[in-house]
Amino acid sequence: MHRLLTGPLRVEKLTIALADLPEHLQGTKLVQMSDFHYDGFRLSDALLDEAIAASNQQQPDLVLLTGDYVTEDPAPIHDLALRLKQLQSRAGIYAVLGNHDLIYRHSKSEITRAMTRTGIGVLWNQAVCPLGPELALVGLPDFWSREFNPTAVLAQVGAAIPRIVLSHNPDSAQLLRRWRVDLQLSGHTHGGQIVIPGVGPVLQRIKSIRRKIPKPLRRWIPYMSDGCDKVVHHWEWAEGLHQVGANQLYVNRGLGTYLPGRLFCPPEVTAITLVRA
Repeated sequence: MHRLLTGPLRVEKLTIALADLPEHLQGTKLVQMSDFHYDGFRLSDALLDEAIAASNQQQPDLVLLTGDYVTEDPAPIHDLALRLKQLQSRAGIYAVLGNHDLIYRHSKSEITRAMTRTGIGVLWNQAVCPLGPELALVGLPDFWSREFNPTAVLAQVGAAIPRIVLSHNPDSAQLLRRWRVDLQLSGHTHGGQIVIPGVGPVLQRIKSIRRKIPKPLRRWIPYMSDGCDKVVHHWEWAEGLHQVGANQLYVNRGLGTYLPGRLFCPPEVTAITLVRA
């Protein structure tokens, strides 16, 4: 995507408090990256290299990737995985898959193999403890997948143990209110891509307008197609940190860009420092 339509990369830095975080994990640094859409058009190699360099500059304990590495054809994952091999992390790199990573029958296996070969742990209804048993990292399948099963995987984590949950689609936060989720990291929305300052993503505001436009015309108007309307229900969670019941949700704006581009919604690398609540 042309730089003019994508805009400059922004590193968002924030501190998030977790209940029961042990003293020796105070100050743990996480980097989140999301929605690459690495297909030769929606993400330039220059921006990808800049994002990787920005991540490494944070000297993170964990790098967490929250899905949509490709757009449709999974073949570009092999080049992307080699580039992601440059990511540096003290305790590892972990990933979950997004809806675009599951379009074809072979997409899941091909993407998982390519990333695993480069040392990235792909979590699919799994809980791991890369920083020790006092903090769990849970990875869920995409919310639209038939295998999305938080009940089974969250049951593996002791009730007193704080947990970070990777779930590509932020709509899953509504369902995940049933469980303790100290921090959910999501992507999927691209932040809305076009944002009106002080108002929010355009997509959050156009639903009433959309109904008045004849269906045959919608496909020719940016963000008016039926597909755009189904991307996510909770556009109020399109980017940033949110409180969803007792749980915390952070939504990354992603790196890839669809037409017509981004406005007041720059691509993002997120740097998170954990502290005890």
